[in-house]
Amino acid sequence: MNKRFFVETLGCPKNQVDSDKIIGTLLADGMVPTDEAADADLVVVNTCAFIDEARRESIDTILALDDQRKRGARLVVTGCMAERYGAELAEALPEVDQVAGFGVPVSLGRKPLRVSEAPSLDLLNLPRPRSSSPWAYVKIAEGCDRSCGFCAIPSFRGPQRSRDVESILAEVEQLAAPEIVLVAQDLASYGKDRPGELGAGAIVPLVRAVSERAEWVRLLYLYPSDLSDELIDAILDTGVPYFDLSLQHVSKPLLRRMRRWGDGERFLQRIVDIRERAPHAAFRSNFIVGYPGETERDHDELLEFVEAAQLDWCGFFAYSPEEGTYAYELDGAVSRSLMDERLGELREVQDRITALRRDDLLGTVQRVLVDRPGVARSTREAPEIDGIIEVPDHLAAGTFVEVEIVGAMGPDLEGRPLLSESPPLAGA
Repeated sequence: MNKRFFVETLGCPKNQVDSDKIIGTLLADGMVPTDEAADADLVVVNTCAFIDEARRESIDTILALDDQRKRGARLVVTGCMAERYGAELAEALPEVDQVAGFGVPVSLGRKPLRVSEAPSLDLLNLPRPRSSSPWAYVKIAEGCDRSCGFCAIPSFRGPQRSRDVESILAEVEQLAAPEIVLVAQDLASYGKDRPGELGAGAIVPLVRAVSERAEWVRLLYLYPSDLSDELIDAILDTGVPYFDLSLQHVSKPLLRRMRRWGDGERFLQRIVDIRERAPHAAFRSNFIVGYPGETERDHDELLEFVEAAQLDWCGFFAYSPEEGTYAYELDGAVSRSLMDERLGELREVQDRITALRRDDLLGTVQRVLVDRPGVARSTREAPEIDGIIEVPDHLAAGTFVEVEIVGAMGPDLEGRPLLSESPPLAGA
C-alpha cells in the first residue's frame, strides 16, 4: 500500500506554490495525498514567518497536527519559519522529525533531520501537479532586492531570482487552469536580476505570453514605482483590469522612514490615470498601521487617502517589529492600543467604501468564473482574498457564465445566470 501524505499550508499565495512543488515531488515518489492528517504517514506544515501573529499560528498548527497524527507518522516543518529559525525551531519543538528549509526534500526516514543535513532542491523550478481548481498561482521569481524597513523577507528568501520565461510558460500549460495568478515578492521587478537575458520591463512580454495560454491572468503584489504605462497596458489587455498595489502608507516622511518610494499624491494620480483608461478597473492595497514614528498627521493622511482613492479592497495590518530589520531599532514606537484605535478607524471607512462599490454593481452583468458549486468570481475578485459572487449550485466549476448581479451583502454579491453556462475550458 502506498504511503500517504498531508500538507498544511499557511501564509501567502507564494507559500501555496511552494506546497504544490512539494506535493509534486511526493507524488513522483509514489505517495498519495489524504485530506486527513490522522490518516497520513507524512504530515508537512508549510509555515509563515512574516509577522509575529503568523509565527504563532504556525506554532499552534504544528502542535495541533502533532496531536492529530497517527503513531509512527512523520512530522515535517518547512517554509519560512524553517528557513529563518531552523536551529531554534528544532530545539524548541522536539516533536518535529524534520526541519526542512527552502528546497530541502522532506523525508519519510526515521532519523531526525535538520536544515543543513539534507540535499537541496531548486524548489522554484520543480514540477507541480495539474491545478485542482479553476485558478492557480504561478511564482515567477523568488526573493527580493529591496530594503523595506519593516520586512525581513530578503534575509531568509534571499535576493531576487527570476525564472526563465520558458519554465514559467511550461508550468502555466501544465496547470491548465482558466485563471493564472502571477505572484512574487516583487512581481514587477521580474527580470531585473538577469539583465543579459531578461532585463527591466521583462514582466510586460511575460504577461502577454501567459495571457495567450490562459483565459484570465491576474497579477498580485505590484510595487508602485514599477507600474509603468507599458505594464498597465499589458494588464488591461489581459481582460483582467485588477491592480494589486503594494503601497503600505501614503505619508511621504513615513514612507522614507520605511525605506519606500512614493507618497499619497503620486499614488492617487496613478489610480486616477488607470481609471481614465479603464473606468471599471478594480484596486486592492495593503497598509501598515503603527510603524515607528507614525504621527496623528500621518494617520490622518492615510484616512484621507483611503476616502479619496475609493479602492475596492484594502487590508490594514498592525506593525510587527521584526528582528534584523531596519525598523527594529527605530525610535517612536506606537502603542498597541493606539494601533488598534487607528486600525478600527481605517477599517470602518474602508468597509463602507467596499460595500458601496459592491452596491454599485447591482443590476450589472458580469462574466464570472465558477470556482466551485455556488461560488464564482468576476475579474474584480482575486481568489482567496476578496469577496465572492454566489451563484446557483448547479453551475459547474471551471465554467465561465454571464450573470446579472441581483444582490449585495457587504463584500459578497449574488449573481443570477442569464444563459446556460459555457463549456469548461480545456483542462478545467
